[in-house]
Amino acid sequence: MRSPEEELADLAKQRLRRELRHLESPQSRSVTMRGGAALLNFSSNDYLGLANDSELKTRFAENIGQHGVGSGASRLVCGTLGPHLELEEALASLKGVKAALTFSTGFATATGVISGLCGRGDVVIADKLSHASLIDGAKLSGATLRVFPHNDLGKLEERLKWARKNTDNDARILVVTESIFSMDGDHAPLEAIIDLKERYGALLLVDEAHAFGIVGPQGRGLGSELDLDHRIDLQMGTFSKAVGLSGGYVCGSRAWIDLLINRARSFIYSTAPAPSLAATIKDALEVISGERGDDLRRTLWARLGQFSEETPASAIVPLILGENEAALTASEGLQEKGFLVPAIRYPTVPRGTARLRITFSAAHTAEDVDALKNALDDSGATG
Repeated sequence: MRSPEEELADLAKQRLRRELRHLESPQSRSVTMRGGAALLNFSSNDYLGLANDSELKTRFAENIGQHGVGSGASRLVCGTLGPHLELEEALASLKGVKAALTFSTGFATATGVISGLCGRGDVVIADKLSHASLIDGAKLSGATLRVFPHNDLGKLEERLKWARKNTDNDARILVVTESIFSMDGDHAPLEAIIDLKERYGALLLVDEAHAFGIVGPQGRGLGSELDLDHRIDLQMGTFSKAVGLSGGYVCGSRAWIDLLINRARSFIYSTAPAPSLAATIKDALEVISGERGDDLRRTLWARLGQFSEETPASAIVPLILGENEAALTASEGLQEKGFLVPAIRYPTVPRGTARLRITFSAAHTAEDVDALKNALDDSGATG
C-alpha cells in the first residue's frame, strides 16, 4: 500500500503540492500573512469588497443577537427558520423567478442540484472548463456524462444530437455551463447555448458564481445582462464571492425547487446554515441590488479598465505562463514585492496552462492597481 509520504513527495516533485496559506488579518484589499508580511491582495473572490464591510459586520452581530448562532437541524427536520425563507424569497424576487433554495456551500449546491435532477438513463452535457463541483455532481448522479470542448457550440450540438438519439422520452438531458468561467474569466455564449438546448429539448443549468453581484442590472448576473434569464431553467451561484459571505443557491420554477427539496442529498442531509448568516446574506443582497451596489460595480469596472487598455470580461484576469515552475516563480516574485497573486496549476487548470490568476475588487484603490502593473512589468510576467 502506498504511503501518504510517497504521494506527497511525488506531488512536490511535480511542483503540484499545495500548502495552506495562513492569513492573520481579515479578508481585505491588504492582508497580513503569518509572520507579519503585509501584501496587497489580488487573489480573493471578494469582488465588491464586502467580506470585511463595516455595515455588514454590524448587521451580522445584530442578527446573531436576534437569531442565534446555529440552526440545530437539517432543513427538513426543524432547521428551517424565518431567515432562511426570507432569504430565499428575497433572492427569488431579485432574480425574477418563482423560487430559490439555499445550500451551505457552492460545492454542495452543484453536487446536490445535478445529482438531484439526474440519474441513470439521463445525460449531463458539460463544458470542459466547468467547475469541479459541477463535474462531480454529474458523476455522482449516475447519469451519462458527456463533455464538450470549452465554448464549442458545434461539439455541444453533436452531444445534444447523440443524447436525443440515445435516450428515451422520459430521460432528462441537462446542459451545464458557467456564465463566467472561474479560471479564464471569459463568458459563455449563453444565447447560442440556449438556442441549442431549446432546439433539442434539453434543460440548462448556468452557474453564475463569478457573475452574480457584479454583472447585469442590480448584479443579477450575465443571464440578466443579456435578457436571457427567463430562458434558463436553473440558475445557481454562491454567496462566497461578490456577496462576501458563504453559501450557495439555485433558482428556478417552483416545481424544480420543490423537487430538489426532496432529492438534493447535500440539502437534505446537511444541518441548515446559521439563521444569522442567512439574515446577513439578505442584508448583503439589499446592498448589492441598491445604489451602493451600483457604486461598487462602477468602481470595480473602473479598476479593471485601469489595469488593461482592453477592459477584461470579468473581475478575473489570467496570465498564462505555461509550466508550473514559471507560474510559481512569478507568484513568489510578486509576493516579495508585496503582492498576493496565486499560481494556479493542474488539476485546477489543464496541464501546460499554469498561470497567475489576478482578481480585482472594488476595495482596490487606483494606486493599488498602478503598483501591480508596475510590478508585473518589472517581473516580465505578462503571459
